Amino acid sequence: MTQQLSLVSLLVADYDEAIAFYTQKLGFQLLEDSPQGDKRWVVVSPSGAAGCALLLAKASKAEQQALIGGQGAGRVWLFLQTDDFWADYQRMQQAGVYFLETPREEVYATVVVFQDLYGNKWDLLQKKSN
Repeated sequence: MTQQLSLVSLLVADYDEAIAFYTQKLGFQLLEDSPQGDKRWVVVSPSGAAGCALLLAKASKAEQQALIGGQGAGRVWLFLQTDDFWADYQRMQQAGVYFLETPREEVYATVVVFQDLYGNKWDLLQKKSN
């Protein structure tokens, strides 16, 4: 049996503002935006990625709305891996992405923490070759 993680659900306040952030500021591709009754099935993915994508899920109940931006409980919980850290970092800076620190060199990667439009913390990282 073969399995893979295909989608991670991310709570958002508004579909269109979330699509704009992920496509315009992070450079993701909009893979799908289909009506599903009162909701929409909205999937975005890093450009050129062939794997896990984000399902942008509009919070519909008060308990869901309270978790927007806090699904990681204040920790970095989403990791955007790149093969050109400095190009992506500069492009994202120019697009207005909010970085919480300056880039740093770790044993395992070049890394920097940024926030999405709702305050979720992400790592942008380029792993070091072994």
